[in-house]
Amino acid sequence: MQKQGFNTFGPTKEAGQIEWDKAWARRFMKKNKIPSPLFKICKSQKEGIKFIKNEKDGQWYIKASGLAAGKGALFAKNNKEALAKIKQMKSFGRAGKIYLIEECLTGEEFSSFAIINGKNYQIIGHAQDHKTVYDGNLGPNTGGMGCSSPPQVVTRKIENQVEKIIKKTAISLVKLKRPYNGILYFGGIVDEKGKVYCIEFNSRWGDPEAQALIPAIKNDFCNLIASAAAGKLQKIKKDKLYRVVVAAASKGYPTDYSKVAGKEIKGLSKLIKKGIIIFGAGVKKKGNKYITSSGRLFYVLGEGKNIIKARQKAYNALSFVSIAGDNLHYRTDIGYRDLKRINK
Repeated sequence: MQKQGFNTFGPTKEAGQIEWDKAWARRFMKKNKIPSPLFKICKSQKEGIKFIKNEKDGQWYIKASGLAAGKGALFAKNNKEALAKIKQMKSFGRAGKIYLIEECLTGEEFSSFAIINGKNYQIIGHAQDHKTVYDGNLGPNTGGMGCSSPPQVVTRKIENQVEKIIKKTAISLVKLKRPYNGILYFGGIVDEKGKVYCIEFNSRWGDPEAQALIPAIKNDFCNLIASAAAGKLQKIKKDKLYRVVVAAASKGYPTDYSKVAGKEIKGLSKLIKKGIIIFGAGVKKKGNKYITSSGRLFYVLGEGKNIIKARQKAYNALSFVSIAGDNLHYRTDIGYRDLKRINK
């Protein structure tokens, strides 16, 4: 389309490699001195096993280099567990043919989003995802069980570091003749000394982060995107509300939730009539009823002048929704980190 003279919004395949090829992305970060964890790229099971056996016992992440629906990063609490996780890379097929062994950084994770056109960028905002299926960060990773925005961990000093990384990334991609145009997701972690490291880049919005960030934008969204596609970035205007997004899922997600398939979600239609902001996902409408059709079903958005008010609105709305047999699942601790900060 670009060759035909159309303005487009979204990275090319070459620029998007920063997400779909984690091995390439780590080499890119290392070359451009973007702070990131120590890593080893492996092309065989034997290579990874040999590496771990020669390392001191520690915590690791074993990551498929290709796209794995957000589930390709496996945590290992020690070397013995890492050896088992390496063997699991085969289950990801082509995505796990090449994989990475990364040191496990200690700190608080967050995500930042920018709209980029070539060397120019505008920071959209920041959020804090909650990946695991159960409260207290327990259970397997999911596509995301909720998020809060803006997270208090992203102070001005942290944001300055993020901006430097995003600026360096945009400029470096231009130098590689892979100019980036679109939304860039920066997955970061800040350690106890206040230093930011890059866990990953994604060449798109995050889910559920987009559900919290886009409502905060006061610009006309279509004009914002059209201007970016034409190479003219608008200054982003945002409100000052806090937002909490809670994902409601079928019980059993992210593994086996087949017993919940086709069941009615009671109370959802009432929330919609009340004007509660709901983002649909794995839901089908059958007559006047809403029926389950997947793992993550829908998201409820709560807005308020602080994290407490935003949480109250989201969870109050969810209290009116149910699936027969207690088959509706959601985390009850979204935004818990900032709640702890307030209580201190």
